[in-house]
Amino acid sequence: MSPMCMYSCENGIANDFHFVHYGSRAQGGTGLIMVEATGVEPRGRITNHCMGIWNDEQAEALTKIVGFVHSHSESKIGIQLAHAGRKGSTWNNLQIPLEEGWETVAPSAIPYHPSERIPHVLTVEEIREQVQNFKEAAKRAVKAGFDIIEIHGAHGYLVHQFLSPLSNIRTDEYGGSFENRIRFLLEIVEAVNEVLDENTALFVRISGTEYADNGWDINDSVELAKVLKEHSVDLVDVSSGGNIHGAKISVFNGYQVPFSSQVRNEAGVKTGAVGLITTTDQAEEILQKGDADLIFVARAILRNPYMAVQGSFEMKKDCFFPHQYTRAKISS
Repeated sequence: MSPMCMYSCENGIANDFHFVHYGSRAQGGTGLIMVEATGVEPRGRITNHCMGIWNDEQAEALTKIVGFVHSHSESKIGIQLAHAGRKGSTWNNLQIPLEEGWETVAPSAIPYHPSERIPHVLTVEEIREQVQNFKEAAKRAVKAGFDIIEIHGAHGYLVHQFLSPLSNIRTDEYGGSFENRIRFLLEIVEAVNEVLDENTALFVRISGTEYADNGWDINDSVELAKVLKEHSVDLVDVSSGGNIHGAKISVFNGYQVPFSSQVRNEAGVKTGAVGLITTTDQAEEILQKGDADLIFVARAILRNPYMAVQGSFEMKKDCFFPHQYTRAKISS
């Protein structure tokens, strides 16, 4: 299951809704459940109701969910660590007043939309503090028992803002050249790797392209993936878009799979494919063609928490099935 924001937390703390939401997907046979974008600091949230993991109370609430998934299914569970950057302090895709939200931060003084407030430009010292925020969040996630940590470097959020020459016009060591623009992400990767053990995998989600002239494109993504592989990243989760307001995107079933395929085959890394993958047959075809190593499903698994189990019935393959429901199992 792809990480998808639920906008249902108070003070960043997961609650009964999240316990049922993620637990039901585990009972439905999902092989890997990715918990939604989770802020590494309060300003890292998209909205006031997004999840957080910047304190121990938040981590304890997530520990309960992880424990259920591990005890009552065969699923693995991961968490996506995120910082919204200039796309924070919003509700219903609109920036909320400062007195109800917070001052956003970014690599450069460029808002996502011209009508929004100018974000605070992070100093070098503040960038290093953000790296530490990711590290501390990862430490809490490992303690909570997550199998996978994913760094959110896509969809126009803070890491992506540093990657793109359209949102990053800095002139110091974090801007300008490709090597400088990827520095923030690499420092996060290195810091997070320091707290991972041999049982915890590291993923990075990227936008394969941002659909804009002179912006981040698929060739940049291939080059980044090569570097991430050298920095012990286990899988690159390839999505697209999100950084340029009003970008024109042609959407169709599997529209992002070619990005995953190109990164996988040109960079020699394991990739995940995502984006309008709606059936198990479609997912299996992507795997068999070698376009990805892992399939992320989003909206289809919101509609049907038992998608994996039902797909196994259709394909006549074995899949985890809760023993409490054995009388309803369709024999393969």
